[in-house]
Amino acid sequence: MARRHGVLSDDAEVARSQILTAADAAIQRFGVAKTTIDDVAKETGVSRPTIYRYFRDRDTLMTAMIEARSRRLFEQTREYVADRKTFAEQIVDGLLYLVDKGRRDPAIHLIVTPDQVSSTTALIGSSSLAAQLTYEMWAPLVVAARERGEIRDGLTDKEICNWITVVELMLADRMVSGSPDSPENRRLLTNLLLPGIVSVQSGV
Repeated sequence: MARRHGVLSDDAEVARSQILTAADAAIQRFGVAKTTIDDVAKETGVSRPTIYRYFRDRDTLMTAMIEARSRRLFEQTREYVADRKTFAEQIVDGLLYLVDKGRRDPAIHLIVTPDQVSSTTALIGSSSLAAQLTYEMWAPLVVAARERGEIRDGLTDKEICNWITVVELMLADRMVSGSPDSPENRRLLTNLLLPGIVSVQSGV
């Protein structure tokens, strides 16, 4: 792949986005574990110190990369479940889609695949990135479902999203050891996840 030419934008946010785009390309070539700041600098077409102007260190850059890729996947997932009429359908179909796509992504799989937990901890420290991103993905749908009367009383949005995170990791583990399309995965979500979140009045 040819090295990128030119200079970064004067706008800091645009420059960060340009660096993340270059990091995307570097990760595709070398993998997450082997990608260095030097690789990203060469892909961007700037010096190593220039990268450090926007990202404190490699871990900060990789965390930003995970966040950016996750948000793109969130948009795809929301489009995927947009025609589902109930939260129960959204959460079951959405999680199956989200985890399957996420575990195939070279960066996102660090936070959805259990065998990557140790490396993720080293990468993101105590930031609880998986829980933060899960909240970002599902909280708007939880709020809408609560307004429709589909959510059990006495649960906060944070509690619900924390429970989704736990089940998400279990689902990722099942997809690694078995078929992603197994009907047992849907059964797991229907019987384990939904009863803890969805109200009886919603029909679940």
